Amino acid sequence: MSQLIGNQLDRLSVGKVQKRATAVIGLGLFFEFFELFLAGVLSSVLGEEYHVPASIMPLLLGSSFLGMFIGAVFLSHIADRYGRKRAFMLNIGIYSFFTIFIAFSPNVGMVIFFRFLAGMGLGAQPALCDTYLSELIPSQKRGKYIAWAYTLGFLAVPVEGFLSRVLVPLSPLGMDGWRWVFLLGAAGGVFVLMAARALPESPRWLASKGRMQEARALLKRFQEEENEPGVVPEIQTGSADQAPKGNTLRAVFQKRYLKSTAMLYIFQIFQTIGYFGFGTLAPLVLASKGYTITHSLEYIALSFIGYPLGSLLSVPLIEKMDRKWLVCYSAVCMGVFGVLFGIGGSPSLVIVFGFAYTLCSNIFSNAFHVLQAEIFPTEIRASATGMAYSISRIMSGLMPFILLPVLENEGAAVMFIIVAAAMLIVVLDIALLAPKTTGRSLENIENPPGPQMIGKTGAHL
Repeated sequence: MSQLIGNQLDRLSVGKVQKRATAVIGLGLFFEFFELFLAGVLSSVLGEEYHVPASIMPLLLGSSFLGMFIGAVFLSHIADRYGRKRAFMLNIGIYSFFTIFIAFSPNVGMVIFFRFLAGMGLGAQPALCDTYLSELIPSQKRGKYIAWAYTLGFLAVPVEGFLSRVLVPLSPLGMDGWRWVFLLGAAGGVFVLMAARALPESPRWLASKGRMQEARALLKRFQEEENEPGVVPEIQTGSADQAPKGNTLRAVFQKRYLKSTAMLYIFQIFQTIGYFGFGTLAPLVLASKGYTITHSLEYIALSFIGYPLGSLLSVPLIEKMDRKWLVCYSAVCMGVFGVLFGIGGSPSLVIVFGFAYTLCSNIFSNAFHVLQAEIFPTEIRASATGMAYSISRIMSGLMPFILLPVLENEGAAVMFIIVAAAMLIVVLDIALLAPKTTGRSLENIENPPGPQMIGKTGAHL
């Protein structure tokens, strides 16, 4: 029966409800990336202010990511069990609450501790956002609207870069500028939390839980807001299609999903080195080339403009080219431009290759975010993508420990050669193991026949 809900959703046009949800999710992603890319600012500014030794710097850079790993592992299943909307609000609330404490931390140890706790709230957030929008948006426009949400989200990166450039040298109202940057992030999170109260729940998730009447009511609301004709199928609550009760986390590793799970885990291990390797370590790369903090922040802010522009460029591409090949082509470009950035010897080359890298990296990012939410059924979609994304988080936390010694001992060029090798593994993984998903209904992607997914009763999608 839940198949009928999915089919009905896919026949609708994108209406006001879905557009508002895309905007709210985009704002949630805005503050996710706002926090993520503050790591580069922290490394250069707090390193100088608190005289952070080399042994502590990886922990300062990685604390938020380690928190995200814990959050992705332990909070991702909440979305499958209690709903997408509740999980989204919980995540944003955790982030905002602890980010306030970062702003008022008296020493670097407290900064590390509260960034870890704030990171817990963000750990499962991108995977949850991917899951929610993929279930809400009709299949023919799914990639496009998720890409729009990420385009809004990635505006945070240059905004954070320019805010840091303006505020870090100042002390408004007697408080350090970097503290104001965190306060602005916390305030924005509170605003998103209030806006999220108006989000609809995912009809697909409601149907997977046997809550058919609520799912039908939402479909009717979508139709009425767009004045679309059509009859929502009459489905009785408590049918044989009602959602199972069981261990959704264990189901991710069942044989039928093992290929997709393995593909996504390999992908998350190695894409992290390429994607976050640049955003997190670029200021330190410039410092190793002899640039001052002020000039480094300027060059990075200009390079970071490529993030929202790359995301915007993905909007027309993501429905015209299959997701898996878009991931592969953009990963190759990241490897090439990363090496060129590493060997660039002038400010103009640093900015050009940094911009080219970030541009390609967000075509890459948007394509894989859409792809990862399409390859598992509704009952386990948030858990499966969240658990895989946790690998990205732990790798992001470990990455400074891996790449910083290479940067310090071998230089930027060698470090980015390692990044390029990681992206080559990503290309092979996606090309060989990922399914084609563009334009296909979620109910028809990776839906192998066989016994019920969890337990003896359950729902096929």
